[in-house]
Amino acid sequence: METVNLRLKGMSCASCATQIEKAIRGVPGVEECSLNFSAQQARVKYNPRKTELDRIQTAVSDAGYTAELLQELKS
Repeated sequence: METVNLRLKGMSCASCATQIEKAIRGVPGVEECSLNFSAQQARVKYNPRKTELDRIQTAVSDAGYTAELLQELKS
């Protein structure tokens, strides 16, 4: 498993945060997603054998927002 912290851009309300979290959780291979609206960040734990960071970022982009890698944590 790998864990990444993503900086999210384009969120303006709690509904936006819900849409982003739903998009991330919808990516096959994503095990956990916790989103912090006030910090504009998400922590995502995923299986690198099932998905890639690019796919997670694309899911966020397809939802109308932007996700940039802040930090990758080995777990």
